[in-house]
Amino acid sequence: MLKLDFHPSGRHFLQIPGPSPVPDRILRAMSLPTIDHRGPEFGALGLEVLRKVREVFKTEQPVVIYPASGTGAWEAALANTLSPGDRVLMFETGHFATLWEKMARRLGLEPEFLGLPGYEGWRNGVQADMIERRLKEDSSHAIKAVCVVHNETSTGVTSDIAAVRRAIDEARHPALLLVDTISGLACADYQHDGWGVDVTISGSQKGLMLPPGISFNAVSDKAVEASRHARLPKSFWAWDEILEMNKSGYWPYTPNTNLLYGLNEALDMLLEEGLDQVFARHQRWAAGVRTAVECWGLEVQCQDPSVYSPVLTGVVMPEGIDADAVRSLIYKRFDLSLGTGLGKAKGKMFRIGHLGDCNDLTLIATLGGCEAGLKLSGAALEGSGVLAALDYFAAHPLDGAR
Repeated sequence: MLKLDFHPSGRHFLQIPGPSPVPDRILRAMSLPTIDHRGPEFGALGLEVLRKVREVFKTEQPVVIYPASGTGAWEAALANTLSPGDRVLMFETGHFATLWEKMARRLGLEPEFLGLPGYEGWRNGVQADMIERRLKEDSSHAIKAVCVVHNETSTGVTSDIAAVRRAIDEARHPALLLVDTISGLACADYQHDGWGVDVTISGSQKGLMLPPGISFNAVSDKAVEASRHARLPKSFWAWDEILEMNKSGYWPYTPNTNLLYGLNEALDMLLEEGLDQVFARHQRWAAGVRTAVECWGLEVQCQDPSVYSPVLTGVVMPEGIDADAVRSLIYKRFDLSLGTGLGKAKGKMFRIGHLGDCNDLTLIATLGGCEAGLKLSGAALEGSGVLAALDYFAAHPLDGAR
């Protein structure tokens, strides 16, 4: 029988790339009494949250908020903009791009999956030139949408979304641009308006530092117009009723009131710190962790330094060492949770999350657990990644770093 009351001394280190640790400030906000979701206080809360969340997406357009996971927001993006049998161009960068493609197929769309061959595609970002070439071949404009993942959580690759927008424009193609930034939002710079994205998908449990349970669609005017003609079945996900009721701060169904309290607090924390500062500390943490991995003599999963993720780092295991066994040992010995390898990367690598409610010492402790676990697993390390990361953080201070 599974024992559920296991509580070791000290605090558990949750260093997966989401769900990320929830700050006490947000937990306190979520503990407020539940209020009437049709009362005036809730309307005021709704309007405030809807205003602030646009700042994080960097958009003047509406952001639809669902009481759902990021998977629900994937479905909402497709169902609101497309019709049965529509062709969509998707790019394989990892496990989550693959799952989104599977969903599109199950919904009755006809996805075409581009990507670099084999495992190579899971170690690089979206290749905008491949998208441009394919769209130029589509002279009849049969392709209705291009779907890409901004930050691929399974691999630690952050793709260049502005380059994808340029590729669509260079091809003079009318396809919608749909982007998943479930793990990228509030960790890496993201510009819904500036990059010409039509639908942006995200979730609460990564850079926003909330528990799972909220997801988002930021929508352009072009996307809203497409939704008026889209024929995929939708009711709960439909934008029209939500956007109309959001004008007064309400939803057409019962929203997750206490998570919205938490979201309001999370948005305050991010905007008080300033998004540029938030992005800078994530980039710094990522660089420090990669310094440790390189000092160990191991490979980073992402092979292109120009698209290293500030959210997580994938650590590739030496030949003959199973990454899942290393993760299991680290969890049992040091109460430290790391991300598993998914799909094509299973058993080959583990993932270190460095996002959200984190600091230098959190990561030094995390790297200490990884280094000890690797040694106990028989990995021959070239040097101490812990010391290398300490030196990096000392030599690269960040004013106001949290």
